[in-house]
Amino acid sequence: MSKIAVFGVGYVGCVSGACLARDGHQVMGVDIDAGKVEMLRAGKSPVAEAGLDQLIHDQVTAGRLAATDDCQRAVDETEMAMITVGTPSARDGGVSLAAVEHVVADIGRALRARPHDYTVVIRSTLLPGLLEGPVAAAFCDAAGRNLGPGLRLCNNPEFLRESCAIADYDDPPFVVVGVVDDWSAAEVLELYGSISAEKVVTDSRTAALLKYACNAFHATKIAFANEVGGLAKSFDADGRAVMKLLCRDTRLNVSAAYLRPGFAFGGSCLPKDLRALTRYAEQQALRIPLLGAVVPANDAHLQRAFDLIEEAGQRKIGIVGLTFKAGTDDLRESPYVTLTETLIGRGYDVRIYDPGIAVTQLRGRNLAYIDQHLPHLAALLVASPDELCQHAELLILGSPVAKDVDWKSLARVPVIDLERDLVTAGRDTAIAVDHPAAN
Repeated sequence: MSKIAVFGVGYVGCVSGACLARDGHQVMGVDIDAGKVEMLRAGKSPVAEAGLDQLIHDQVTAGRLAATDDCQRAVDETEMAMITVGTPSARDGGVSLAAVEHVVADIGRALRARPHDYTVVIRSTLLPGLLEGPVAAAFCDAAGRNLGPGLRLCNNPEFLRESCAIADYDDPPFVVVGVVDDWSAAEVLELYGSISAEKVVTDSRTAALLKYACNAFHATKIAFANEVGGLAKSFDADGRAVMKLLCRDTRLNVSAAYLRPGFAFGGSCLPKDLRALTRYAEQQALRIPLLGAVVPANDAHLQRAFDLIEEAGQRKIGIVGLTFKAGTDDLRESPYVTLTETLIGRGYDVRIYDPGIAVTQLRGRNLAYIDQHLPHLAALLVASPDELCQHAELLILGSPVAKDVDWKSLARVPVIDLERDLVTAGRDTAIAVDHPAAN
């Protein structure tokens, strides 16, 4: 079992520290607030949370949970620190690092005074880059040594909700550790050995953004449901019934479907139905800013694709895939058609490979749409991957039809994969996952 100091005995610190002690670890709560320290020593919780008072009392009585305001003592008597101090909004809306930097500097100075192997786990919420930049710098400067085998730094985001935090600690969706260097984080995962959740080790930037993405998604869901409710009331419908039925679809609606970042959406349904709802809301003077922002957000993602292509500097472009979805010849409002139309309008020499498109077989609105946006489509289409690669100085991989060929080996020219290169930093992120059911 580990000896761990929990810096910051507020809401997250008290819950985490008490649960760690309950699970057999030796925990030292650390805080500059003497009142909080005295409450913990007396076996009382400094924060109101269901079941926490009794849990703290039991762990103090058992001798597994103690408290101090002496940083040097806390570091000397432990092998790991968990930082749970607040990261409130700064005046400009950014993240205030003051408390975190103060704590890591105190820990660093304590380690400089009495050097030993130590791991610092940041449980406070920080934007990606802050841990790796200013926080790591403050820690290493104070410690007088660089990160390495004897000095570790990682983050471990929490997903605790007030009023049910202990239950959330015991049954999380996953336990995530984000490492600054390439290491297994085994000693951090060992803290959660009694929890039967999936254990994930990834890079610290991914772990940091995960916490923000989760909270942003929760907020977005609430705003979405409320906007649907507002529309329902205007239509004389029942918004709660609409959302209740919507949530019954666990294949597409409440599921992982559509939650894989890649390229822009398109097709014959999503854009037109969003426009219909937002136009109706305008006519009724009903504000639905979230739904109203979806098409502009999609357009902004398309613009990022244009920017990425322009930055590459080549003028002869080969595009793989034109329909909005593989296995169909539907070109209506395909983002790849919009991309191609814009590139041609900007003077690029474009050729397209999509074996699913036969211009002579296009009919109805599909034909009318392509006649309006790419009237010379037949002249742009090539018959084979080889023909496309002979033309291209830059290859753009579009719809899933691109997965049928090893384009990077065939083309021997720069390749932009719109499903990947707009949403990743250009490197593969190693994610180690421990599935407890398989143990």
